Amino acid sequence: MDWLTDPNAWIGLLTLTVLEIVLGVDNIIFISILAGKLPEGQRPKARRLGLLGAFVTRILLLLSIAWVVRLTTPLFTVARVDVSGRGLILIIGGLFLIGKAVHEIHEKVEGGAEHGDTGGQTSRSLAAVVAQIMVIDIVFSRDSVITAVGMVDQVSIMIAANVIALGIMLAAAGPISAFVDRHPTVKMLALSFLVLIGTNLVAEGIGQHIPKGYTYFAMAFSVVVEMLNIRIRSRART
Repeated sequence: MDWLTDPNAWIGLLTLTVLEIVLGVDNIIFISILAGKLPEGQRPKARRLGLLGAFVTRILLLLSIAWVVRLTTPLFTVARVDVSGRGLILIIGGLFLIGKAVHEIHEKVEGGAEHGDTGGQTSRSLAAVVAQIMVIDIVFSRDSVITAVGMVDQVSIMIAANVIALGIMLAAAGPISAFVDRHPTVKMLALSFLVLIGTNLVAEGIGQHIPKGYTYFAMAFSVVVEMLNIRIRSRART
């Protein structure tokens, strides 16, 4: 803990905390979408448990990142493409995101079954939602974990930044969820982003690198257009 007396370490902690919060906003939106499938009274609990579970998985990833980075030895070859352990993780994660997003989009378009209020069914649904949140966060944590490792050397600073970011995200989860619930088109946009990110992961897993700038620009442009649409619809109602 020698970094406590190092000003540069505190600057790194502050910068990393801000980045973790920024990178975690999309995660909160997807948590809100998944929690929205539960009865109203269970949603805050699902968000809290999901974020706490996501925090645990992120810390474990931080502690094991050096091992994951070394998984570059090809395990097998498919259609002249060498697939390593790291690539396999990316492909599986990407396919999970695509499958989950397509399922949710289909449910939104076609209409899903209503959730019952019985204790047993609610409990099982809550456990399933929290498990899905944790799996999605493992995939989403990749960029934030790599960012953390690239910015600071001390694992304790990485963990401290994640703890602070977790507290802020727990406070922000409610308002963000309320906003997403009021604007169903935001849910569809977020699910479309999930398909895009999943496709990028699969492509990277098979060795086809897509510059992240293209993806981030497309997402940012879509968000700006959607915010303009929300503002226009709000004015039309007044």
